[in-house]
Amino acid sequence: MFTSKIPKAQIKQSGNNPVITSIFTADPSAHVWDDGRIYIYASHDVDPPRGCDLMDAYHVFSSNDLVNWVDEGEILHSKDVHWGRPEGGFMWAPDCAYKNGTYYFYYPHPSGTDWNATWKIGVATSDKPASGFVDRGYIEGLDGFAMIDPCVFVDDDGRAYMYYGGGSKCQGGELNEDMMSIKGPMRDMSGLEDFHEAAWVFKRKGLYYLTYADNLENNNRMRYATSKHPLGPWTYQGIFLEPTGCPTTHGSVVEYKGQWYLFYHNQEISGRGNLRSVCIDYLHFHEDGTIQTVVQTKEGVGPVDEVTVDEATTYYPAADCSTGGGAVIQSIDDAEVVVRGMAAKEVYCAFESIDGGTGGRATIYIHYSTAEALAKLNLEVNGHDYSLINAPFSEAASETKGTAYFTASLNPGKNNIIKLTGGYGDISVSGLTVSLFNE
Repeated sequence: MFTSKIPKAQIKQSGNNPVITSIFTADPSAHVWDDGRIYIYASHDVDPPRGCDLMDAYHVFSSNDLVNWVDEGEILHSKDVHWGRPEGGFMWAPDCAYKNGTYYFYYPHPSGTDWNATWKIGVATSDKPASGFVDRGYIEGLDGFAMIDPCVFVDDDGRAYMYYGGGSKCQGGELNEDMMSIKGPMRDMSGLEDFHEAAWVFKRKGLYYLTYADNLENNNRMRYATSKHPLGPWTYQGIFLEPTGCPTTHGSVVEYKGQWYLFYHNQEISGRGNLRSVCIDYLHFHEDGTIQTVVQTKEGVGPVDEVTVDEATTYYPAADCSTGGGAVIQSIDDAEVVVRGMAAKEVYCAFESIDGGTGGRATIYIHYSTAEALAKLNLEVNGHDYSLINAPFSEAASETKGTAYFTASLNPGKNNIIKLTGGYGDISVSGLTVSLFNE
């Protein structure tokens, strides 16, 4: 059930690519569940970039219109994986499936220091689509060198299939009813041309599609094959997504409210292949069922529904924060006060006495202005240091044009502290809006 709120002033009427801009996300796995919302299960590129060996957590995003996305927050961290690599990291492309009242979150993670030789496919479960996940261990028998990127497809008859692979090898097999063990041996997926990684399976009009990333050096493309059976053999059909400008590619295909879409990532915001961002574009089919080449756009997709706005949010103006390190609180007019000087290192503004209600998830909307292409703020909530938050160009003349958001947990009551630290570009902050999840 969707329970978080989007402030009315932040509602967007049109889309843009990338769709997730506040933090860097990659490897989007998109699903539509019974609540009618669409969910993106994504890996998280940590900023400042520290390499894929230190990708430690997964975030989920949801929407009912494909334009306005809610950060559902972090659902799993490497520290939560008791069987995992002692050093953590390597939380790569995930997937999620639903069956018999339970959501199953699948993710690749090494079990040992020798990471590439110890890959496992972990499973976490919850009775909710975007919170409450608890790690349940890993699927026995799914391991080996470079075997990553799990995908789970549940067919119309309720039978579920697992696919995974890397290093030019792709395998698939049927899952047992427990969704955590394989029925019989895994099979090599035959008929794929130039498979590299990132398997994804979907079904349309009785035909099964397997999409994947190829081996084009430093700029993978997406190819696909079709079959009349979920485990093949497959018939290669061609390339449907050309290079995105990013050294990697990874995507998912889903139908939502009568239209098909491709979810993928690029490096449009950062210009760096280890700081990626999720995008969405339309996906169309020819009459014979083959996929038309996807047109990559900056405009993205248009809204498919109206957003229900709940005004039960709390605004905390910059006038009520404390500052340090040279940050200056300055009046713009009778209606607005901003914190300036956030370009200098060690400067901060701290919003105290934030009301966390009964405790739990809350989306923090940061209202800012910057004339830079990409400024950033470091977010700290109750002493916990999160990834840098992106603040793209916002038309500096208007102090409320830019909004970045991030979901974190707040403590019960009014004793929460949200601290923003600068040093990553010239940026001004005009306040925060805090939106509590009703859980």
